[in-house]
Amino acid sequence: MVQRESAQPPADGATAVVAEAVRKARRRLLPLLAFCYLLSYLDRVNVGFAAVTMRPDLGMSATAYGLGAGLFFIGYFLFEVPSNVIMHRVGARVWIARIMISWGIIASTTAFIQGEISFYIVRFLLGFAEAGFFPGILLYLTYWFPRVQRARVVALTFLAVPLSSVFGGPLSGLLIDHGAGVLGFASGWRFMFFVEGLPALILGIVVLFVLPSRPRDARWLSGQEREALEKAIEAEDDEVVPHGLGVRGALRDGRVIALSVVYFGIVFGLYVLAFFLPQVVADLKGALSTTQIGLVTAIPYAVAAVVMVLVARHSDRTGERTFHVAVPALIGAVGVAVALYLDSPYLVIAAVTVCACGVFAAIPVIWQIPNAFLAGAGAAAGIAMINSFGNLSGFVGPYLTGWLSDVTGSFRPGMWVVAGFMTLSAVIVIGLARSGRARADGLPEVSRQIR
Repeated sequence: MVQRESAQPPADGATAVVAEAVRKARRRLLPLLAFCYLLSYLDRVNVGFAAVTMRPDLGMSATAYGLGAGLFFIGYFLFEVPSNVIMHRVGARVWIARIMISWGIIASTTAFIQGEISFYIVRFLLGFAEAGFFPGILLYLTYWFPRVQRARVVALTFLAVPLSSVFGGPLSGLLIDHGAGVLGFASGWRFMFFVEGLPALILGIVVLFVLPSRPRDARWLSGQEREALEKAIEAEDDEVVPHGLGVRGALRDGRVIALSVVYFGIVFGLYVLAFFLPQVVADLKGALSTTQIGLVTAIPYAVAAVVMVLVARHSDRTGERTFHVAVPALIGAVGVAVALYLDSPYLVIAAVTVCACGVFAAIPVIWQIPNAFLAGAGAAAGIAMINSFGNLSGFVGPYLTGWLSDVTGSFRPGMWVVAGFMTLSAVIVIGLARSGRARADGLPEVSRQIR
């Protein structure tokens, strides 16, 4: 494999400067990015909380609801790769702001849907508007942080997902329970959609003014820090990433395709939990209010948030990636399968918590594998492809789970499908790491290099 000529690594004196620049980047960027992602995930999955009262109000079946919830990911899939390539060219500041402003407007318009067709249209447009946001953040982090820190950095950013359920679940439930009649909305779920879309619109305008696209644009870094950090990231990419894997090469690369399937299986579990866990909890204990359902569903996500950060830190410290993805995926599969045979609502929540821990622990680490062989425009395309294909499970999962629920009268068959996909993901990622091609292109080697 032909390698690019390596740029000179930073000298010992420059290492301290890079470390200080990275510390500043963590403080300045991660809270903002995490909050932006929290809003994106909340606006994506708050439909799960709305469904408890929205479905009866609109006369919507579980199948129709699952289709509408999942149509978000069709729009997301169609524009994901182009969106990330555009961001790489025009800059993160402008493009992330554009994404947030457009999705905030569309998320709020969900308050005005009148039936299945308008529900389908709004969900599709929301996915189209948000496409490229998460892979854009993943790509953006590669401009600022050395590889040895990226799993924990992604985990800290991805904390937004479980936290959006820890805080967003009770908030959504509260708005639904008490929003009827406020601002003229006839139903609480309509008020919830309208209110929860506004922060993304406002924060998108803030991002346009405060987010630096690259280290060289950061006014809060000294000139020496900007130069040292950019040179360090460039030297690392030149040393690790093979030459010639551009946009087309990344989209055709077998490892990218395999990782797309792996991510599909893991995210399958994430979105089925997000869209149907509130309804599962409601079925377990019918006397719960929507606010109480939100509080109960926050439990798995709160525990998973802690586990995710610990696993990511351990993966960065040891440099091992494969089994930090495979083992959590298998544990998550076991958790959701065990939940099928438990009668106690408390034990069911405990088993679902195990599943959530497995899903969330695997996600930040899996993104370090494509970082081992992708950079630049190739990274923009490859990361977007993995994320877009993986997020198609957000369409397949809710629709299939809703259909199985209508046919069988139970959520159990859908949960078996979740367990099966997560197990498949674990098998594929182990096979990828053991393949001769993976070894030749340095997947295991990178783990040793970045300890």
